[in-house]
Amino acid sequence: MAKAYWIANVTVTDPDNYAAYQSLAPEAFRAYGARFIARGGRNDALEGRQTPQRTVVIEFPSYQHAYHCYHSEAYRQARNARLNAAEVDIVIVEGL
Repeated sequence: MAKAYWIANVTVTDPDNYAAYQSLAPEAFRAYGARFIARGGRNDALEGRQTPQRTVVIEFPSYQHAYHCYHSEAYRQARNARLNAAEVDIVIVEGL
């Protein structure tokens, strides 16, 4: 089974509320076997939209793990905490 990856571009607009998201999200990631590949290091948009503050890449054991993590109750709570705290684009992509 191929691994899958979340690719998230994040621009934090309210650091205090974003901190609440950061305290809740790890529970969901642990439950679905996630492993961080990149999180907030130096990045540059070479094409397309402007560079986000943070780009995050998270590896999952499978596409199903990534999909179910995003739709889990634990991650739903984290997403709710993040409302109005960040502009976020998340894509799930299946690996080779």
